[in-house]
Order: sequence, then C-alpha cells, then structure tokens
Amino acid sequence: MIQINSYLHRAALDDIIRRWMYGDARPDDEENIVRLIQFNNLFLCRCLGTLAESVFGGSREEGTIFHRISRKGGLKDVLIENPPYRNDRIDFLIREFLRRPGHYYRETPFHGVLVSRKSGEGSHYAGSYRIKRARRIAEKSARRIADRAFAAIRKSADSLAEGRARRIGIPRHELITPPEEMNEEFLRAEEAFLDDLRNHRPLEETEKLVINDVGGLKIVWENQSLAPLCETLYRAGCTIVEREEHRGQYNAVNLTVRYRPTSETILSTPVRGHALSYFRERGWDDASVNHAFTEFVESGEESVILEIIVSTFQEMLESEIGRCMHEDRIMEQRAAQPYRGHLARNIGYLLEYLFTIPEAPPGTAVDLPIRIWNRYLPDTFFELMKDLFRIPSANPFE
Repeated sequence: MIQINSYLHRAALDDIIRRWMYGDARPDDEENIVRLIQFNNLFLCRCLGTLAESVFGGSREEGTIFHRISRKGGLKDVLIENPPYRNDRIDFLIREFLRRPGHYYRETPFHGVLVSRKSGEGSHYAGSYRIKRARRIAEKSARRIADRAFAAIRKSADSLAEGRARRIGIPRHELITPPEEMNEEFLRAEEAFLDDLRNHRPLEETEKLVINDVGGLKIVWENQSLAPLCETLYRAGCTIVEREEHRGQYNAVNLTVRYRPTSETILSTPVRGHALSYFRERGWDDASVNHAFTEFVESGEESVILEIIVSTFQEMLESEIGRCMHEDRIMEQRAAQPYRGHLARNIGYLLEYLFTIPEAPPGTAVDLPIRIWNRYLPDTFFELMKDLFRIPSANPFE
C-alpha cells in the first residue's frame, strides 16, 4: 500500500494501513500505532541530529548553534535576522516581511531544529532539520493512495467504454460518449473498486507507493559545486540514491540519501525529556521504555531514507517568505488534487485519524471509525476527532 522509508519497521505500519483500508482492525492496533510512530519519531530525531552534527559541525567551540523551534515564525525570524549577504532582492523580501509578518504563516507548526553559525556580526542561518508532522504524513500518504485509486478506477471505466465500443463494432477512439454516460461509467467503476475493498479482494498494485521525506535536512550552500558537500555526506555514512534539480520559481537540489548511524550511536543516551514523559503518562516505567526502544532500533531495517534540500541563502529566503513560499505550495497541492470524491475524502479521514492516535489520550481511539465504502460529512469526522481528544460537544437540549 504505502511505505514510509524514513521509518524503521515500515512494513508493520504499512500492514496496519492496508488492513484499515479493508476495514480490518485488531485489538492491539492502537498500541502498535503508538509504538511505531513515537519510537520512529524518537529514532529520527537522533538520526537527524547525528547527521546534522556531521554536516554542520557539532561543538559550540566551532561556532555552530542548534536551536529547537515549534513554529515556522522562528525559522523566518532567524533567516532575516543577520543575512550572510545582501542585495536588492533580499532587502525587499525582508522589508515586506517586517511590514506585515502575519502574511507569512508564522504560526505554522514546525517540529525542527535550526542550525546557525557564529560570525563577527552575530550568527546567521546555516540550515535546519525537521520531521514531518503527523497530519502532513497522513495527508501526503492519503493523496498518494487516492491518486492510485483514481488511476485504477479510471482504467476500469475505460474498460467499460472499450466494451461498449466493441459491442457496437467501432474502434474505441471513435466512440462518442455523452458526459452523463461517462460519469455513470466512472461511478460504476468506483463502486466496483469499493466493493473489492469491502470484500477483502486484493487490489492490483504495480509498484509500492513510497514517501521518502518524513525526515529531512536543509542546507545553505553557496558553492556552485556540490562535490565537497557530497564528500561530507559520504564520510558521514550517507549514500546518495537520487538527485533532483529544481529550476524556475523554486531553485534547489533535492538529494535522497540512504543513512543509518550505528545502533550504539542512537542508543548512547537513555530515553529522556518529552519522549520519556509521554510513555510515563501511558503507564510505562523508565526501564520498559528504554528496553522497548532498544529492541525497536536493533530489530529495525538496516537503513532509512532521508531528504536533503540544498540551496543558496537567497533561494532559501524565497522558499520561506518569497515567490515560492512553502505554505503557498502546500495550499496549491491541496487545491490541485484531481480526485475529491467520497473515496478520496474517506482515505484522508482514515489516515489522519490513524496518525493522530499517538497524540490523543490513551484509550480514546474508536475501533475503525471510518469505513472507506461508507459516506461521511466533514462534520462527522470533526466530531470523531473531538471524541478522540475527549472534547465534549455542547448540547443545546436540556
């Protein structure tokens, strides 16, 4: 169904998503979802931190500062605070940002760490690393699955049209079909697809859907050659598996890398801080948390896939407060989704619910509240999410 390559034990999470699509939930799913997502987030935090120290330099004596933030405003403020160089475009962007900061999605949640380098005039942004939030992972996964479903349904609808053409003895390309009949064929194909899910009939899969960018770094790089950076990544233990260049509104190089620090590196520090508090609230003692996390890491896959975005400072500025602002691109992606029927919405509801479970109080998840083949209003899903977090609904009746 879908494989999140930045995670360990990704096949186990894929199995849960696949079963939920078929309406097959198990009693231990909630516990397994919590463990998979929270331990993977903890693993990724340590994994990215280790890689970032190798790339940027880890000691304060070297002039490198790591600063954790939870809102995008913190990143945008650091970007404009002390630019490494100035020109007319950079000055314009900074003036516009200061003139109306609320225009720039400052309150966007962001689970990340900024990396700054000290210089004679203070410090300037050198890069960052982050983990995608649960809602963004759910949204991206749902979009990929819905696109795949849409392609399968459209293929089936085309087969129906092909059959009509054969029955009347003309080539398919000469068949003229009224829009209402085309819509009827699509709805019949969609219903057949839902019927396959309802009856646990396996869906045709030509290739695995993958997500490679749940964990990622951004690096400011002014050198025209990436060779020195690639050498640094190689020494850090990375293997570059894909290089993609973006040119136009958005100018950067995306490197997809395979990476896996040793288990000893990841497990050198006991689980602590927010992660430990989280599991304590769920009834775990400290020894159990550390034992389970150790077992989780040591039994996981040999490597994970991370995304590294490399661009100049000016292009980084454009992506946060300029012509290709990241938040605007997200809104455009949502608006451009071609398939928005009940099936697509239900896939979105189901995955958002699944990925939100670890953030909710324990024991509040409902046994598979969304069935892909049923129909729901957004209001229904809103109430489900309120129930998940034990938020009471105001009832106007006595």
